[in-house]
Amino acid sequence: MTINIRRARVSDANALPAIETSAARLFLRDPQLAWLAEAPVLDAEGHRRNIQRLPVWVACPAEDQPCAFLCAEPLGHELHIWEISVASDYQGQGIGKALLQAAIEHARQQRLKALTLTTFRQLPWNEPFYQRQGFITLDAGQLGTRLEQVLLDEQQHGLPALRRCAMRLLL
Repeated sequence: MTINIRRARVSDANALPAIETSAARLFLRDPQLAWLAEAPVLDAEGHRRNIQRLPVWVACPAEDQPCAFLCAEPLGHELHIWEISVASDYQGQGIGKALLQAAIEHARQQRLKALTLTTFRQLPWNEPFYQRQGFITLDAGQLGTRLEQVLLDEQQHGLPALRRCAMRLLL
């Protein structure tokens, strides 16, 4: 199957909530996180706003209908990845990795120094996936104020702090 990675268009926004919901079904594999499979996702209008102001990429099969997306934000000298979601029917095919490569290339073109993200520890499609792509899990002393705040905000939204981590890929 051929997958095209491209910058998202405003017209893609309507497809992104369903992708996010489909991708979240992976959390059913972990009883402590299964509730995330039913958690609300960003609506199409929120995705439209993101597409208009942030770098967002989509992965599209031949028919050009998105099956995955990555949303990031330049913050200082780093590109922070807020989300990568791949619809369940397309998982395990290298699409998340291809989206990540698009973000890395963008960061390099913008002369940024690193990519950052927060994710779940030890879930195969989270921390270990990013480690295979070269990301390093940060300890508390390496976080800095911004990533500390992201993790705190996530905790306040119900994500279990002990299961979350921040990661960085130096460019």
